[in-house]
Amino acid sequence: MDIRKHIRGETMIQTIFENVKSAPDSGHLASYIPALANQSKDLFAACLVDGKGEVLEFGDIDYLFTLQSISKVMSFIVAAEHLGVDRILEKVDVEPTGDPFNSIVRLEVAEKGKPFNPMINAGAITVASLLPGETVELRVNAVREYLSKITGHEHYVNQEVYKSELETAYRNRAIANYLKANDYLVGTVEEALETYLQLCSLEVSTQDLSKFGLFLSSDGKFANDNKNLISRKTAQFSKALMMTCGLYNASGKYAATIGFPMKSGVSGGVLCTVHNGELENLNGHIGIAVFSPMIDEIGNSVKGMDFLKKLSDQYKLSVF
Repeated sequence: MDIRKHIRGETMIQTIFENVKSAPDSGHLASYIPALANQSKDLFAACLVDGKGEVLEFGDIDYLFTLQSISKVMSFIVAAEHLGVDRILEKVDVEPTGDPFNSIVRLEVAEKGKPFNPMINAGAITVASLLPGETVELRVNAVREYLSKITGHEHYVNQEVYKSELETAYRNRAIANYLKANDYLVGTVEEALETYLQLCSLEVSTQDLSKFGLFLSSDGKFANDNKNLISRKTAQFSKALMMTCGLYNASGKYAATIGFPMKSGVSGGVLCTVHNGELENLNGHIGIAVFSPMIDEIGNSVKGMDFLKKLSDQYKLSVF
């Protein structure tokens, strides 16, 4: 997708952005992933784009960060288009958990250890093993190339972040072993884990994420034509999962207070999709992305969520 116009100058959205940016810092960096602990806590960016190519962007928009859990949306879409949504649902459910994203306890209480949804680590590791391709490289490339179709340029795995995550993946490896023992993984534990962690380590900008949000808002259509890259069913399930499970065990709170589909990652990014909004010169289908690496105890960007809450209140973006 080509972005044709940049709207600049004073807007209410810019005022919201500046107010959130100047607020006292709170939260912490995702230091349990050593490479993420090196991010500057002062980074902050937001980008909004509509189907006409109009865009509003603020802050550190050129900074590249890793997708982390936002990659779960892309993985689900590629796997669902490869095998069909119904086949994916045989391996992963679509129910919220109310538990942390890396929880193991639900696997022990669920029917036959089935992951509750693709937006938590257990579900995402399972989905990673279902991606097209017989090797880790092919599975990662399937998602990487798909993302590139939407953003219009190549995306690469940040090797420092990937190696950092792989070296400290004790809990995720335990989850993957449990999944393998219950026959949910295709291939080996290490293949599934390496695929999942490489996808988490793909680099994007806020503009890239806003393009993906716009793409989802229009049920998988490119903004400049009527070509659907994904089925409506895949788009429907993806957005429903983002709304109900996309913000870890704070998903219900943010569905009530912000009210549109979102998916966050512990690097500080948030992917958002608005089906029908009106924000300054932007209207109709809108993709929104924010980035700020200071996260709360659940794993969501503190300033990112504050910005989105104020944006939704100001422009009445909630679907409820």
